[in-house]
Amino acid sequence: MPDALKIQLALEDLLADLQFARKHEQLGRLALLAYCDVKRWARQAGKSDVADMALRMFAENPCLSKEDFLRGMDQLLGALQFHENEFQRSNNRFSMAEAGLGNATVQH
Repeated sequence: MPDALKIQLALEDLLADLQFARKHEQLGRLALLAYCDVKRWARQAGKSDVADMALRMFAENPCLSKEDFLRGMDQLLGALQFHENEFQRSNNRFSMAEAGLGNATVQH
């Protein structure tokens, strides 16, 4: 399996875990996922901006309230969803080019 596909699938799994924990307000699970798994994925994917965002949530300005923490998690989720959309767009372009659909013309 190509590395890009492994990274994309890991991101999809991570997003599912984060979204479930966020929906059910599992604060401890969110913290663990953000501090450990998000940073690990971001470093493997070369997304240092996401790794830094996850680290700063805990190292620089720890949240003083539940609302602040959830707001930070929502921002982190948004950044991860942005990267997931990028993966999907690039995979769609690759798939179309591979299938020869990028410059397809209709012949009668």
